[in-house]
Amino acid sequence: MVALSGCAVGDGTGSASRPPEPVQAPLAASLPELPATAVEHAPGPSVLPGVGPAMLADIPAGSRQVLLVTGDGADASTSTVRLYERTDVGWRPADGSWPAHNGFKGWTDDHRLGDLRSPVGVYGLTAAGGLLPDPGARLPYDHSGGFSISGTGFKGEPLAGSFDYVVAIDYNREPGTSPRDWTRPLGRAKGGGVWVHVDHGGPTHACVSIAKQHMKELLRALDPAKAPVIVMGDAASLSR
Repeated sequence: MVALSGCAVGDGTGSASRPPEPVQAPLAASLPELPATAVEHAPGPSVLPGVGPAMLADIPAGSRQVLLVTGDGADASTSTVRLYERTDVGWRPADGSWPAHNGFKGWTDDHRLGDLRSPVGVYGLTAAGGLLPDPGARLPYDHSGGFSISGTGFKGEPLAGSFDYVVAIDYNREPGTSPRDWTRPLGRAKGGGVWVHVDHGGPTHACVSIAKQHMKELLRALDPAKAPVIVMGDAASLSR
């Protein structure tokens, strides 16, 4: 049984997530502006590896944390994740990068419910939650039994524990609300419930999944005062 119709994984029969499109207008408008000196020293395309000018332009000026997800290919379900922080002299990477899974069929610029692809784009990270107690998250954290999940994934792997920790990706959702909020501003057909969550060893429906320990590290690192966003897509899409 899958308790949530949001994010994640599955064998194709359970409910699960589906994702986004370009950054929604309210995101840039709601984020704080950096001091003028910081904006003047904003880094160029070479500072966030593989991220081209078009994608960089979608990162709000007030965002000082970026979770960069680089997919291995347009149709690949594996990717690499790394956290960056913006300083007066550019983007500084956190120590190490993390292996990840994404949508079973890869990536898309026009995510639709059930397409099994993760949305390419820049999206806010404004809320977290999970089946397990808050491990020290700075984002608002919804601790709830509603994050229970069971069943098997695309490779027959067990899904239990996948939602022990999650961070909501602000694709087709109300920023700042619980990851379990069902509001879909773009309509149900555009999917929703796209999260970063605990990896279960196989592809997801549209989410990004990383190891449990890395989820705990991420929850402790993401700082709402730094208006964090996720920049996600296959390498070719990110390079635009």
